[in-house]
Amino acid sequence: MDFARRRKNQVAEKLKGKSQISGWVLPKQSTSFAPDGTWTNIDLDVTPPERRIWTAWSVLGYWVSDILSAQSWQIGASVLAIGLTWREAVWCVMVGSIVMSFAIAFNGAPGAYLRVCFPVWIRSSFGYQFAKFAIVCRMVTALFWHAIQTYTGSTALTIMLTAIWPSYARIPNHLPASAGVTSQGLLSHFLFWSIQLPFLLIQPHKLKWFFMFKAFITITTAVGTTIAICRMADGTGSIWNQQPTVTGWTRSWLIVSTLTAQTGSWSTVGTNISDFTRYVKNPRTTFFQCAFFPLICFTFSFLGIISASASKVVYGEYIWDPITIASHWTSAAGRAGMFYCGLGWMVAQIGVNVSANVISVSNDMASLFPKYINLRRAALIATIIGGWIMVPWKIITSAESLLNFMASLGIFLAPIIGISIADYWIVKKRRIDVPSLYRPHGRYHYVKGSNWRAAVAMLVSIGPTLPSLAKNVDSSVNIGGAQYIADLVWYYGFLSAFLMYVGLNWVWPATESLVFKDELVLDGELQVEIVVDEKAEMEKH
Repeated sequence: MDFARRRKNQVAEKLKGKSQISGWVLPKQSTSFAPDGTWTNIDLDVTPPERRIWTAWSVLGYWVSDILSAQSWQIGASVLAIGLTWREAVWCVMVGSIVMSFAIAFNGAPGAYLRVCFPVWIRSSFGYQFAKFAIVCRMVTALFWHAIQTYTGSTALTIMLTAIWPSYARIPNHLPASAGVTSQGLLSHFLFWSIQLPFLLIQPHKLKWFFMFKAFITITTAVGTTIAICRMADGTGSIWNQQPTVTGWTRSWLIVSTLTAQTGSWSTVGTNISDFTRYVKNPRTTFFQCAFFPLICFTFSFLGIISASASKVVYGEYIWDPITIASHWTSAAGRAGMFYCGLGWMVAQIGVNVSANVISVSNDMASLFPKYINLRRAALIATIIGGWIMVPWKIITSAESLLNFMASLGIFLAPIIGISIADYWIVKKRRIDVPSLYRPHGRYHYVKGSNWRAAVAMLVSIGPTLPSLAKNVDSSVNIGGAQYIADLVWYYGFLSAFLMYVGLNWVWPATESLVFKDELVLDGELQVEIVVDEKAEMEKH
């Protein structure tokens, strides 16, 4: 039989490959749908039933682990530092997280129903080869986040060590000011990077105990920090009576840009959410994220807003970094709290890097270079690039630069999310030929491996927003009226790509990529119905 013969050939090829493999080349692995001669990676295969174990509580736990980080605390508090009030901060956090929660839920549906990860799913809309562009865009932004999270974790380790040995804070500096980091900071960064490394190499499903520990220690750290600083200030500070320091159109557009930053800051995980929803037991679980995500974002960032307000009373300035707040507790009585906060935020950063960044980058690298890179190798490469080559201590300089960076993330990722959602829900109507996602010349080959409709939609979305990227790189650049589009970069990118992709497919449909309701695909001895409904038809495999 064709199917049995093909499987036999795959096994023979695998055994033959093992005897010839040398150097960095990985043994060729057999997967469900990849044709003979295609070098693929079993980590990218359709998720087997025994791994589809996530429930709604698992999804909640994932978001608790992912959101509870110093950056989530800072996004609300940093609004106060740029001249707005708590009202604008709360509004931006709530609206931005609600919008992104729907994008996450609907973009996570392909993973939940098709059981495939983002690098495989995105081939449906971009084409087998052009999908690599979307993968690289997502990979680069995930590396940026890995860099930021790693350096933030090193600052948490600094106050943790200082609480034990106060002399650690007085390590002499032998680096020039142009380095952007001190000798002590570089040492802390190396120590944290070394502590984090083993966690990045462990399979995520084996780290349940770690994520439970992270949720406990981070929640207690955040609540404890807020209570402590409010007690020092004899209240929550002047937050309730605060007036904005900017007015008129400047204030209005600052609110808009802050909203964009809050939404765009989650673009990375919003793009690759299928990497995680592929593990849910019931596909409908993906829509619970519409409730989980904004609630956790709001609660956590509001603690940051209150603490930043109280810090103004105690220290004379808004401190939007929780680690900086704890670093002031140098008295004998305060060092215990300083140590606990350092430990809590350090664990938080490790957890986020594992759950949100490294898994994403590893899937991307494995899909781009399956002959040489598996998930473990990719994790090692990612942490070397993000932890050192990208010089993370130069990325984080101020509240304004952090918001600019978060907003710039949406330039490439928002259009990808828009195209992905449009393709699955509107164009393909949720009918996907899963085996063809693994075949270079299958249904989603389009023209030379690229779907020109996705390319045009990306150009329309990215073109007008490129000046904002230049502005974020060099603040002295004058981009004129393009600044208004820059302030709406995520929303413009998402909507323009979504509408353009739907419009192009309506006028010039790619009929060869469409699956009709009663269509069947013959795969050797297996007869597979392509219609993927809420009963997860792919379990027939």
